[in-house]
Amino acid sequence: MLMPPRVRKFALTVHVTASVGWLGAVIVFLALSVVGLTSQNAQTARGAYLVMEPAARFALLPFAFASLLSGLIQSLGSTWGLFRHYWVVFKLVINVFGTLVLLMYMETFRFMASAAADPAADLVMVRSESPMLHATLALLLLLIATVLAIFKPRGMTPYGWRRQQEQRLGASR
Repeated sequence: MLMPPRVRKFALTVHVTASVGWLGAVIVFLALSVVGLTSQNAQTARGAYLVMEPAARFALLPFAFASLLSGLIQSLGSTWGLFRHYWVVFKLVINVFGTLVLLMYMETFRFMASAAADPAADLVMVRSESPMLHATLALLLLLIATVLAIFKPRGMTPYGWRRQQEQRLGASR
């Protein structure tokens, strides 16, 4: 069932806003991870790791879930469909994968924040390249999803071809 044009535009606006928010939060997270790794000031480095956990909980996760949910609504209520075009399927896979990795990584953020909060912990033990690596990979995946959304490469899934043939047969009757 297709959404009416105004509802579809609203859903698209929500999806783009959530996705851009997620992208921005990942960039901020990448900046925090670089500060945590490179700062010569121990308090600044510890502070970066302390901020990562709430930033992930209150920015990354909500934007990831909002992007996923609004993307599902957008695809199911538009002519693109959820499984008709490869680019939509790839965006879905990227979003689900990124959200699942983020969920699994939340415990690591809590651990890093508690280590950073412990003044007895050696700064070498607090610093980790993992957040920078994960944020870089997340940024790459989100940029790929953005390119897919803008360029919409051709290619229908087998399901998409069947649906298209069914619609053509139904229209010709």
